[in-house]
Amino acid sequence: MEAEFKDSHYWALILGGSTGLGLASARKLAKHGMNIIIIHRDIEGEIPEIEETFDEIRAHGVELKSFNVDATDADKRSYLISEIVKILNEKGKIRSLIHSISKARLRPMTGKDQTLSNQDFQLTIDAMAISLYDWTKDCFENKLFAKDARIISFTSEGHKKAWANYAAVSAAKAALEAITRNIALEFAPHGIRANCIQAGVTVTRSLQMIPGNETLRVHALKHNPFKRLTVPADVGNVVYLMSKDEAGWINGSIIPVNGGEHLK
Repeated sequence: MEAEFKDSHYWALILGGSTGLGLASARKLAKHGMNIIIIHRDIEGEIPEIEETFDEIRAHGVELKSFNVDATDADKRSYLISEIVKILNEKGKIRSLIHSISKARLRPMTGKDQTLSNQDFQLTIDAMAISLYDWTKDCFENKLFAKDARIISFTSEGHKKAWANYAAVSAAKAALEAITRNIALEFAPHGIRANCIQAGVTVTRSLQMIPGNETLRVHALKHNPFKRLTVPADVGNVVYLMSKDEAGWINGSIIPVNGGEHLK
């Protein structure tokens, strides 16, 4: 298998890379020779299994550094940036910054149970949208990006469709896309491209937390031309494609990766 990133001193910085789309991206990029830094937030009992997965990625002959730290905390982000500076050591550069943070309040707007609050919106939008800009800004100001860097984040059809209990995430996805467009515009003079991948309905830990997610799966299967759900590897493949030199002229786009699920 061609490893076009091998010996390139390129790194992928993946925010939320221990499961789902972030982990699939790490696996694919590592197969092609890219070094990996993963920031994740998991409970202690899950760490041994996660470390086994990370060792499988290292088996591709790449470096992988991980931090079990909340990437949305401003103080901790400052610490993480200082650690990343040490890792890169003026030799490596971040080719791909991949934002896969899932930290949300999934609550209804009405009913007897606890309903969505202003604070719920703020927490979700800050974690799942504004943190993309925070990380982009800090990496840029610390000169961590390669000359031809890629910012890649994950949105969903929920940015324009109303799903019960999903209002805060829906608002966050709309904000994420808006922030991505402006990063694409304002950082372009510095060689940075920014795009969102709109994944189809994918069975991940995040999806399973959405009340009524079974209905979303049934609907996706019914409308997908290939009659299957998107899997994390589908998305990881496109993250890899977007990280290649040939994708350098794609900027400010929302790219559906769903087998045509959005067509019906």
